[in-house]
Amino acid sequence: MRRASRFALLFCLAAGFAFAAEKEGGDNLQMWKWANFAVLAGGLGYLMVKMLPPIFAARTQAITKDMVESQKISQDAEARAADVERRLAAIETEITALRSESKAETAAEADRLAKHTAAEIARIQAQSEREISDAGKSAHKELTRYAAGLSVELAGQKIRARMTPATADRLVRGFMRELK
Repeated sequence: MRRASRFALLFCLAAGFAFAAEKEGGDNLQMWKWANFAVLAGGLGYLMVKMLPPIFAARTQAITKDMVESQKISQDAEARAADVERRLAAIETEITALRSESKAETAAEADRLAKHTAAEIARIQAQSEREISDAGKSAHKELTRYAAGLSVELAGQKIRARMTPATADRLVRGFMRELK
């Protein structure tokens, strides 16, 4: 702050001398112009020396920071590109592995289906055999019933053919005796 006020005072004095010299005349005026220029150039130089280095330093830091960030981004991009290239190189192996796994799964599924089909055929065959056996037993029972019915009917016909009124009377009396 003191330097700025000194500089302002010096500038005002130089301007005052230049103004006074202008009124006095010729040679002196040229000298004051040079002095005024020197003061102005000195002041501008002082301000440049005072103000520009921090500005340049801040700008240098910003540029350095941006360069570091750019380098980091570039390294990340290179790492991602390398990862993509590695994946692309491994994709053929993965495709081959997936194909062989798919073939193995298909074969296992076909085997499972064949076993399931064989089990279903065996179950259906066993069920058919049971049904045939049951039908045979049922037919045998029906045939036995039918034969028994025919036998009873035939026996009834024979008994009716041999039955006379005297035989019937004798049978009734024998039955009555047994009841008593």
